[in-house]
Amino acid sequence: MRAVTEPQRLAAYYFAFFAHAGAFVSYFSLWLAARGLAPAEIAAALAMPQLARIVAPALWGWLADAWGARYPGARRAIVVFSTFAIVAGFGALYLAQRPAAIALTLLLMSLASAGAMPLLEAITLATLRGGSGGYGPIRLWGSVGFILVALGTGVWLDHYRAETLLDLLVGLTLLACAVSLLLPHGAPPRGHAAGTPLGAVLRRPEVLAFFGACVCMTAAHGAMYVFYSIYLEQAGYSKTTIGALWTVGVLAEIVLFLRLSQLMRRFTLRALLVASFACAVARFLAIGWGVGSLALLAAAQLLHAATFGAFHASSIAAVHRLFPGALEARGQALFSSLAYGAGGALGSLAAGWTWVAWGPAPSFALSAGFAALGGALVAWRVRL
Repeated sequence: MRAVTEPQRLAAYYFAFFAHAGAFVSYFSLWLAARGLAPAEIAAALAMPQLARIVAPALWGWLADAWGARYPGARRAIVVFSTFAIVAGFGALYLAQRPAAIALTLLLMSLASAGAMPLLEAITLATLRGGSGGYGPIRLWGSVGFILVALGTGVWLDHYRAETLLDLLVGLTLLACAVSLLLPHGAPPRGHAAGTPLGAVLRRPEVLAFFGACVCMTAAHGAMYVFYSIYLEQAGYSKTTIGALWTVGVLAEIVLFLRLSQLMRRFTLRALLVASFACAVARFLAIGWGVGSLALLAAAQLLHAATFGAFHASSIAAVHRLFPGALEARGQALFSSLAYGAGGALGSLAAGWTWVAWGPAPSFALSAGFAALGGALVAWRVRL
């Protein structure tokens, strides 16, 4: 019997981790609404993971780099710990009744678990020896897990109460815990011959513009991730249809990951990033103003291939290039902190305010504005 390879073990963890994300991202706002939370309270609760990611990934990345030289399995150990912390957090939500308690639980869970994804990305690229073209065939299994669970959970919630979502989340994260124990250590960090300190890299105008653009892209997704399912439910769509629309987006993402190596050979990272921001502008305007058309919503979801797939893969490769050698784990952690942390919190909180003050369509128009600003930053300064 053939041994399971390191890429296969990485793919299995991506599958399991994003399976739970498929239920959480797509439907957790409905669980919060079923608990009686108002739109502003839902936005605040969903901003907690993003706020935690502003500081926590950088701390976990620093610890991984500091311990990595002495303990080859330090990165994997942090990923395992982070995964078990997610299970503990979802378990604690059974006891949280008030909005403040729910928000605090999500914050603490996210602080403890924020090291999982950036360090997994560092392990993956280290295993591939920096060959970013091989990233897509591994990462696409995360998208497969997301699709299967998002679609299946939508069907489930058409027949059972939204409160049962928490049971599904606990089960899915227990699966991720089991798979995390099989992760490879990854190759040790390469020495950084030039000895450039982290501060010097961060002061480069190109790096500042890149991170600013990443903040804008994630902020642009704020209304999408907080209110999309609620928006569609209020427009009369069934939860099965909502799950199918989430699935359309991730199917497009999978196709992108399958073609990633060809795209990266043909286009520069800068070109891929600019294209992803342009697609984000079109996507969020279409969602905001075209909710009455299922065909338009489906077309907008196809753009997820660019607004997440191309953006994320290009950004991970850019960080690996901008933060080489001993800085690579901290570089990926900073990307997670600034993009998915600061940008995600900004987008969630802004969506919570604009949704009440202006309404859905203007909120998605603001998302398009964030994307336009990010694209301008890349076009202006980034040369990759």
